[in-house]
Amino acid sequence: MTSAPTSEVAATLEQPGRAGLRNALPAEWTKFWSVRSTPWSLFALVLVTIGLGILSTHALSTDQFGGADPVRRILVGFNFGQFAIGVLGVMFLSAEFGTGLIRSTLSAMPRRSVVLAAKSIVLAAVSMVIGEVLAFSTFFIGQAILSGTPHAVSFNQPGVMRVLIESGVYLALMSLIGLGLAAILRNTAGAIATFTGLVLIVTLIIDAMPKFIIDALSRFLPANIGATVFSVTAPPRLTNTPTFSPTVGLFVLAVYAAVLLTFGCWLMVRRDT
Repeated sequence: MTSAPTSEVAATLEQPGRAGLRNALPAEWTKFWSVRSTPWSLFALVLVTIGLGILSTHALSTDQFGGADPVRRILVGFNFGQFAIGVLGVMFLSAEFGTGLIRSTLSAMPRRSVVLAAKSIVLAAVSMVIGEVLAFSTFFIGQAILSGTPHAVSFNQPGVMRVLIESGVYLALMSLIGLGLAAILRNTAGAIATFTGLVLIVTLIIDAMPKFIIDALSRFLPANIGATVFSVTAPPRLTNTPTFSPTVGLFVLAVYAAVLLTFGCWLMVRRDT
């Protein structure tokens, strides 16, 4: 992370009577677009969501997946894009701890809860907008590829609009989970490893457990929540497993993000930088 925005952030926040969230937001917006991790993470997100979506949809158009949900095949890249958005959330805060820029930030804005709140708002807004743009863009591309085939899809089909809207919400919540982990751990590698473990490793471990454990816990796993969000119909691997509805699943993710950010804020207030 570069230290270029340090003076601008300090100058903005040190103005008398303007040490609240209103001025923290533009400062965090500036820092968000100034760090090197942002364009790389967003590039990876765009590449995997659209690129994998094109490959998967092309395979479906040649009938390689006979009864597959076409919307799920179009948005298959979101299953991998969530890792890119999670890394973006982690780096937005952990990079400041790694470079020491956090000291300048907290000198200009001593209210650490305001700093974390501003970061959360900026990150969630950007992730939501990008997630929605990617969801609709990927769908349009997939729709064009499947046009004239038995798997052709349109907005008028039940559940399609719900999937597209909630996919962006899912990415925004996953970015906040990454930010919350960064606030707790303050270490980039540790937070990314924890995020990956939460999304991928824990899912693999639970899937290897006896069925009564799978039935009790699998519905709470972020990866399984994402699988239901990105699908019009239930994913085949979850057909015989209890799952939350997509909307309830997003609420569960929101609770995860809120708990992690609250705990991270509590630690930020009490720990030295």
